[in-house]
Amino acid sequence: MGYSNRDFYEQMHRRLKTKTVVPTIDAHLHMVDFLQRGENFDELFKEMDEGNIKKAVIFGMPVIKKWFHYRKHKPSYYLSDNGKCYYYSATDYLLAEQYQKLSKAKQQDLAPLICGFNPTDVNSVHEIETLLDKFDFWRGLGEILCRHDDLTNLTLGEVARSNHPALFPVYELCASRNLPILIHQNSTNEWRIENEKAKYEFLEEFTDVLDQFPDTTFVWAHCGISRRTHVNHYTGKLDEMIQKYPKLYMDISWVVFDDEICDGDEIKPRWLELFEKHPDRFMLGSDLLGHYDDLGRTMGRYNLLLKKLSKEATKLIAYENANRMWFKGK
Repeated sequence: MGYSNRDFYEQMHRRLKTKTVVPTIDAHLHMVDFLQRGENFDELFKEMDEGNIKKAVIFGMPVIKKWFHYRKHKPSYYLSDNGKCYYYSATDYLLAEQYQKLSKAKQQDLAPLICGFNPTDVNSVHEIETLLDKFDFWRGLGEILCRHDDLTNLTLGEVARSNHPALFPVYELCASRNLPILIHQNSTNEWRIENEKAKYEFLEEFTDVLDQFPDTTFVWAHCGISRRTHVNHYTGKLDEMIQKYPKLYMDISWVVFDDEICDGDEIKPRWLELFEKHPDRFMLGSDLLGHYDDLGRTMGRYNLLLKKLSKEATKLIAYENANRMWFKGK
């Protein structure tokens, strides 16, 4: 049976009003999209209140999508067309401008991060130091875009990777100032051939960094998963890395939940085992891009996981891990 327009919009409205079953922190939220556009923070706080989301870790977008003159329609996403992206340092100033307009009370519920620098430019560490000195509210760095499916090939300039030498002084700076860094580094390439699904094409680039910079706190965005980046026995590898690297954390955001963690309306048992074994190393994120009307629904889909976890694991993954890392437990 089809839906009437009224039925459709009523159901859509109910989906958008979804709340998380426990208070949560959104640990992965962009304030702008790939054209550096976004809603004001009044809309964000409205959706947070309705979605049972108490705090958010917020940052800009380190690249901007170029609109080619011969394209009739403005792109809205990095995959809208084959136009390139380029690094856009103004994104941090857009965030700083909005953040400074908030009341002190509301500022305490957001953790702003620096992301608008070129991770292949050795001078980037000085740009970061300038921002740290100019504004005293930064809680860390991220999301730093390194290996990232099609976005890697769509970004102008040298290929960004987590073990690029230009990032080494950045990691040292983060360690010296106790600033966590949220980094996107795919564990492997986008697979297109079935027998290549067991290969970790890019993981060594990241473990190389974890070995060299043991005093730096890393949050691995999306657990290293992106579009079409599936590897067999993945939870076993994550378990091994968590045990080896005490300052490695991961966020559950974007496609990793729907593509890897879930099997239809169930959570895969091996992922549940991993979360229960290491509940202090994961946090949740929406990964929305500057538009917040889907915030409750996006975070609410994690209810499927939260209802399966033990009470202690639920508190840690939904709230306490992110609160301790980005808000110093306050």
